[in-house]
Amino acid sequence: MRFLARSLTGLLLLVVTLALLGFAAITIGNAARQSFGPGGPARDAEERVVSANVLMLTPSEITPEMITYGKVEARRTLELRARQVGMVVWVAEDFQNGAEVTEGAALLRLDPVPAEEALALAQADLMEAEAASAEAVAAVELAIEDLAAAEAQAVLQRQALDRQKDLADRGAGSPQAVETAELAVSGAVQSVLSRKQALASAEARVDQTAVAVTRAKIALGEAERMLIETELRAGLSGRIDGVSVVRGTVIGANEGLGRIIDPASLEVALRLSTAQYLQLLDEEGGLRSSEVTVALPGLPEATPLIGRLDRVGAAVGDGQTGRLVYAALDVVAEGLALLKPGDFVEVVIAGAPLSNVALVPATAIGRQGTVLALGPEDRLEEVAVDVLRRQGDDVIIAAAQLAGREIVTERSAFLGEGIRIRPIRPGAEASSTATLPEKPIGG
Repeated sequence: MRFLARSLTGLLLLVVTLALLGFAAITIGNAARQSFGPGGPARDAEERVVSANVLMLTPSEITPEMITYGKVEARRTLELRARQVGMVVWVAEDFQNGAEVTEGAALLRLDPVPAEEALALAQADLMEAEAASAEAVAAVELAIEDLAAAEAQAVLQRQALDRQKDLADRGAGSPQAVETAELAVSGAVQSVLSRKQALASAEARVDQTAVAVTRAKIALGEAERMLIETELRAGLSGRIDGVSVVRGTVIGANEGLGRIIDPASLEVALRLSTAQYLQLLDEEGGLRSSEVTVALPGLPEATPLIGRLDRVGAAVGDGQTGRLVYAALDVVAEGLALLKPGDFVEVVIAGAPLSNVALVPATAIGRQGTVLALGPEDRLEEVAVDVLRRQGDDVIIAAAQLAGREIVTERSAFLGEGIRIRPIRPGAEASSTATLPEKPIGG
């Protein structure tokens, strides 16, 4: 039984072997007949043709757009600080974060009693200084009259001296009377000098009291200002932010109480690379006033936010590179109220128009700055181009030398100089897609 099974297995293997040998013989015979038949040897492999998308280059004028990101900042921000030391006795209902205030509105008041007392003392000091000034003026008038009387007395004494000398010359008078008259004249002159000195002192007293009155007026003005400064008012219209004060708080001088932000005066700070910044300069090296469009994530696309480049930061900043550029937003732009300082926005900057250029996909540009142009018999030619701008997934190239020619829009490893392609033009469908075989296809 075992011998019979082994015999059948061996017979089966022999049949399979003979069948395989017969199939191989038939295959070799067919190949030999084909090789030595009337058609001769097999034809050479056909040239492979690869399908590729192409685009016709038509030079035109394009306004390039630079897409970047920035942060919204307020151009007008007023810090609210206390000018006086005191306790808060009243706080306005609008003096809270997010509330809108108008210029000149009262925000809070400090305890006015110390300032009122200082004002009363200043008023009293001014009254005292004015009284002293009036007294000094009256003293000058009296000194003037006293001097006039002394001068008149001196004149009379000189006349008496002259009479005594005349009598002495005629022998009617005595030397003692002349000496007495001379002493009287000397006393009168000394009295005049004393009155002049008193007048000068009185006039100096007037000047001193005038200075005292001026100082008292200055002190009074300062006291009035201190009383006014016990009430904090809004210096501009806007929204309140950073408030941390309530009634009963004791604050110090120059202590920060919050700030007011003008929501109608906003700008965007943009951090640009040096290459991007150079694209925004005019012929004189200054920043062009290019138009910018601002988009906030989640903001309706129909809402325009338009602005213009305004200025460049004065310094680069520690640990920073490139340039900090500021774009001022139009105060009448729709949707401006939706922006807040601190928002991160997308900014599109319109550049200077470029002539004789074309917008092509970035995939059409090779590593060496070349494109594959379609030549005779649909064969590719590698042509160097000048890349002027990169704009998202596209690039702007100088198209004067390639005007009217077609280029490949998507390069691949199958495409290169001299390769024949089956061009697929926009709007057309490829009838078939060629694939790259591992070896040439026989005829």
